[in-house]
Amino acid sequence: MVAPHSRDAGSASWFGQQPGNPPTGGGTPSGPSGGDVPRPIQQQYDQSSAQAGSPSSLVRPYAVTKGRTKPKSQLPLEALISATATARNESGTLTPEWQAISDLCSEWRSIAEISALLRMPLGVARVLVADMSEQGLVQVRTSLNNDARPNTNLLERVLSGLRKL
Repeated sequence: MVAPHSRDAGSASWFGQQPGNPPTGGGTPSGPSGGDVPRPIQQQYDQSSAQAGSPSSLVRPYAVTKGRTKPKSQLPLEALISATATARNESGTLTPEWQAISDLCSEWRSIAEISALLRMPLGVARVLVADMSEQGLVQVRTSLNNDARPNTNLLERVLSGLRKL
């Protein structure tokens, strides 16, 4: 009998996890903000339930997105996402992936942050967030104007911040 696929100790399964749980065994993040740095979700991969065909075994990303690799609506990595009241009201009926995103987005987060904190492939995060947006479960804010040009005010603020470094 072949042993089930196991993941590296440093990686995390993102299926069925609760967002915001800090990893165990790590030290204080370095940098000027110290503990203000968001942390990836702790691995909760249960070796005993990882038998082939077990409902809690890892799900392939393409299965979660129903084989889609591109979202229906193109969302930039820096797009900010926040869960809506609808998502909070339907928390018991959402898929585990949508629930994890909804819980994480109780405050504004970028798609890149969602992907990193849930240790979810970026393409999967984009597809799931786009699907949730279509259902009215998340609100999406981008930095683009209606004419698809970058916001000049935003770019000036970024440039000013860079000059202060």
